[in-house]
Amino acid sequence: MDELKNIIRDIPDFPKKGIVFKDITTLLSDGRSFHRMIDLIAHRYVGQHIDKIVGVEARGFILGAALAYKLGVGVTLVRKPGKLPYKTRQVTYELEYGTDTLEIHEDAFKAGERVLIADDLLATGGTVSAVVNLVEGLGAELIECAFMAELEFLQGRSKLPEGKVFSLLKF
Repeated sequence: MDELKNIIRDIPDFPKKGIVFKDITTLLSDGRSFHRMIDLIAHRYVGQHIDKIVGVEARGFILGAALAYKLGVGVTLVRKPGKLPYKTRQVTYELEYGTDTLEIHEDAFKAGERVLIADDLLATGGTVSAVVNLVEGLGAELIECAFMAELEFLQGRSKLPEGKVFSLLKF
């Protein structure tokens, strides 16, 4: 895993002073590393009868679509308000300063479908916790939340269902 971790670039003081941003674009642009990362995550879910992958806007679309392709299942998108063309359900959640809102099509799942949520990075857990509420609110069964990387010191997994978090890389 160190090989993959070392490809991710640190950007000091982005987006504001004191933050070290983990820039995953360096891993995504390296075809061999991207392929390996997707294979390693997908391997965990082979044979688990997953029906859909949920990709969280926007970098989660990349991971979610690649995993869905690899596992031979559909992909569903969770987006910012006004981006989905059909009837939606939405959830508003707290941020450090203010709130944000996400939406999903109201017919994204059939009752009982087994769903994997995919995103690039688990930080504070607020966004993915909101996505879990959307998925479960539509009657789907959450299998797990899968992340390429996790910033453990932010303790984001504490906001997610216990035992339902997988992170390939941990910082």
